[in-house]
Amino acid sequence: MPAVFVLIWSTGFIVARYGMPHAPPFKFLVMRYALSIACFLLWIVLARVKWPSGRAQWLHLAVTGVFMHAGYLGGVWAAVKLGMGSGLSSLIVGLQPVLTALWLAAIGSKILTRQWLGLVLGFIGLVMVVSRKFGTGGEANWFNMSLVVGALFSITIGTLYQKRFVTSCDVRSANTVQLGAALLVTLPLAALELEVIRWHAELLGAIAWSVLALTLGGSSLLYLLIQKGAAASVTSLMYLVPPVTALIAWILFGEPITLTTVLGTLLTALGVALVVRQPKFT
Repeated sequence: MPAVFVLIWSTGFIVARYGMPHAPPFKFLVMRYALSIACFLLWIVLARVKWPSGRAQWLHLAVTGVFMHAGYLGGVWAAVKLGMGSGLSSLIVGLQPVLTALWLAAIGSKILTRQWLGLVLGFIGLVMVVSRKFGTGGEANWFNMSLVVGALFSITIGTLYQKRFVTSCDVRSANTVQLGAALLVTLPLAALELEVIRWHAELLGAIAWSVLALTLGGSSLLYLLIQKGAAASVTSLMYLVPPVTALIAWILFGEPITLTTVLGTLLTALGVALVVRQPKFT
């Protein structure tokens, strides 16, 4: 089950490549959020799921939805729309555990020597990959890099906020509240996009996969894994997301995989593993 979850998670960056040629990012995300909410509402009614209790919890869930859905997905999808490849965007966002560790250190938690080594290795690996993507005709520029880095900060802030303020509740109703907040924030941005949606089989497939596999399936699998005590397995397997994404992107889109890219990706994965392996933060 953890391996299936990571494989589904990896396809999120691939779906962006399929959908973006046919729709602007925020209009696509509006459709994704709206359809996901409809599916969750049906699921909630049929399963008689309880809603979060208290106005404060609704507010906290809305805040996490803005960061973890609107900010994160909006940044990644806009960066992909502007030419960034699936593998590179996956690699940058995969530094979330490192960013979390730095935040915990900033508020007083101790970082071990092994973890500092991981931070350095992760940064060196990322530089190795990114340095080959800049330049004339490259997939990376300062604008789309800023978008995906913003997405990285957004999901990190959302995760830390959720851990601090959101109490335990059913994942289906919680997701619905989060997606509703993300939809409200994304709607004005979608209205500003001049590009129209061009209906195509690839676009319909990307929407279906985004809603059913990524939003409903991915969230449900993560919930089940945590309930079964397999969260540690998910954490360790998350190191495989960037290389799996790069492999799928190479097969489907011909995104080049050079020796430097492979070594940089592995070095980054090793760095993240050193940072989060058996963490001793409080």
